[in-house]
Order: sequence, then structure tokens, then C-alpha cells
Amino acid sequence: MTDLASPARLSAALAYLAETIDARAAEGDAGKSWTAKLLAKGPDACAAKVAEEGGELAEAVRRESDARVASEAADVLYHVLVALRSRGVSLDDVAASLESRQGTSGIDEKAARKSD
Repeated sequence: MTDLASPARLSAALAYLAETIDARAAEGDAGKSWTAKLLAKGPDACAAKVAEEGGELAEAVRRESDARVASEAADVLYHVLVALRSRGVSLDDVAASLESRQGTSGIDEKAARKSD
């Protein structure tokens, strides 16, 4: 079993990815950038890609190699960041949500959720 702990490396990779997504969004050339093309299609298309990639990750977790799981997880993270960008939700917003849950069990947090 491997540790999940390598937050500095993941943080740096996600920061670079977020900056790249922002740059592609600013350039807006859907003919040259998958990110720009997906963003131009709007949040519904971004949501569909998150769902698709999530399914692929789940399937990889069930039946494929660790390398394939890591690759599919990377795809999910990328598409989540694009979806966040499509909605104008920042990584700071996500961090605040995660921080608000620190020290709370997942079971307790889920029970306390209110319908949005």
C-alpha cells in the first residue's frame, strides 16, 4: 500500500495546471486548445466530461493497473479544474470548503449537509 502523502508535489502540479487552464481560457482558441474548446461549450459540456472521466477512473480502480488508475485520476483532476473554471469557482473556494470540513468525520459532515 502506498501513502497518499505528497501534498507539495500535488499542490505544485495542480497550481501549474490551473495556470495553464487560465491561460488557455484567456487565449480562447478552440481550434488549438482542448481546454478552450471545452470551455466554449459551457458548464454542461464540462459536467459531462467530469462524469465521463469519473466513470473511467472508477473502472480503472476496479480492473486496471495502478499506472492506469493514476492516469485516469489525472484526467479527472484536469476536467474538474476545467469545470470549476467554467463556473467561475476558484481553487480558493474549493480550499475553503475543504478547510471547513477539517476535523469532521465524513459521516458527520454528510449528515450535516443542507440541500442547496
